[in-house]
Amino acid sequence: MVTDQQVRRLMKLMTTETTLAAAAAKAGMSEPTARKYRRHRQLPSQSRTERLYRTRPDPFKEVWAEVEELLKRDSSIEAKTIFDYLCRTHEGHFQEAQLRTLQRRLKVWRARHGAPREVMFAQAHLPGRQAQSDFTFMNELGISIAGHSFDHLLYHFCLPYSNWEAVTICFSESFESLSSGVQNALWELGAVPQEHRTDSLSAAINNPSSVEEFTARYQGLLTHYQMTASHNTPGRGHENGDIEQSHHRFKRAVAQELILRGSREFASRDEYDAFLRRLLKRRNAARHLRLAEELAAMNTLPPRRLEDQTRQMVKVSCNSTVLVRGNFYSVPAQLIGERVEVRVQVEHLEVWYVGLLVQRMPRLRGSGKHRINYRHIIESLVRKPGAFANYRYREDLFPRVIFRVAYDAFHEAHPATADRDYLRLLKLAATESEERVAAALRELVTDGEAITLEAVAKMVTSNAAGAFISATAVCVAPVVLASYDQLLASVEEVRS
Repeated sequence: MVTDQQVRRLMKLMTTETTLAAAAAKAGMSEPTARKYRRHRQLPSQSRTERLYRTRPDPFKEVWAEVEELLKRDSSIEAKTIFDYLCRTHEGHFQEAQLRTLQRRLKVWRARHGAPREVMFAQAHLPGRQAQSDFTFMNELGISIAGHSFDHLLYHFCLPYSNWEAVTICFSESFESLSSGVQNALWELGAVPQEHRTDSLSAAINNPSSVEEFTARYQGLLTHYQMTASHNTPGRGHENGDIEQSHHRFKRAVAQELILRGSREFASRDEYDAFLRRLLKRRNAARHLRLAEELAAMNTLPPRRLEDQTRQMVKVSCNSTVLVRGNFYSVPAQLIGERVEVRVQVEHLEVWYVGLLVQRMPRLRGSGKHRINYRHIIESLVRKPGAFANYRYREDLFPRVIFRVAYDAFHEAHPATADRDYLRLLKLAATESEERVAAALRELVTDGEAITLEAVAKMVTSNAAGAFISATAVCVAPVVLASYDQLLASVEEVRS
């Protein structure tokens, strides 16, 4: 079939070649064909008539009224459902290969008679006017740190006009994560856009029944940076289309970079963070021209950034615990009945009492969980060993696997006194050193000796410098590859 491009080339060659045959040969067609196009002076696409008739019988002609009735009843019905219905009601009339024909017919019917589809309206982005942000899960990339799966999210911030972006590692969609991510991005950017747009995050948006649209903490954050707030309609992610597309492109870039790196394993959190920073730097480097336009239209930063933590006053219960964001944390028993200030940060909690830092501990993710430190309650437990058997948070009182091994050994040797002996072992770990007690237990297990409270106490008190800790060190001798050659040689001798 002759194409429009060939005919255009023929017309051009006819002005330079001496004969029509030479021009036709160079254009890739026969001389009679070239003569026809020279005579009509039309391109193939202009002379071709549109076919308005079918080349084969319509297999659904007799049942199309039934099909239309189903479509009018509910146009969302699938072609496979209709086809299965037709096969049941008209047994033997249709073949499986005709499903594709029905799908094409339904596509045309929906385009001509179906309900109007939702229209997406392209938005004009102005320099420096808006920033968009949201959280995105990174678990699908299979990243691990020091041999352990690293389940986390990224707070993702971008400028729709220039596509400049910044990310912050976090573990929940909390206000602390939002505040930290926003401020990290703004101070890295060095300027403040006029508007900040988010998804309908519970950390920023109040329940629809509330009089105030935005939470007080979020509104305070934006007021500090003189930004206005906006958010998309719940369930309408395309209204935040730029950040959603940025999620997709950034995660794909991370996945490709991990392939080039050859490993998804990182030695530390800092190494993974540096990996993300290098990738962001390269991606943002190509956006500097439009970013310069944005920076020129943005507001200046305030003199200082706000703290990323939330403070709340809580009372220490008689269980020596505090309830923070749906999770229980133990605190020193001396604080029972007192009111303490808990400073909730992105990844840690701090407990303050009369202006003094009492303790700092990792923040639990989710709710309904607990973190109990045996050092806070061991004095009372030793005096009341009967409470240990049914203690609600008993599993938290096995700080290491070797301590569980010790408890099982106590229970097997003397079930009646196992709880009391184990609690005394924990007190020894609290007063002397958990590391030394664990090392002494490992030494007894390695030597095959019985685990007793007296044996562990003697080993710990007589080795205050921690001689047993070195017992956990593992030395691997260098492999001599020549030994494998000798082994293979001996195998060959046996076979021969």
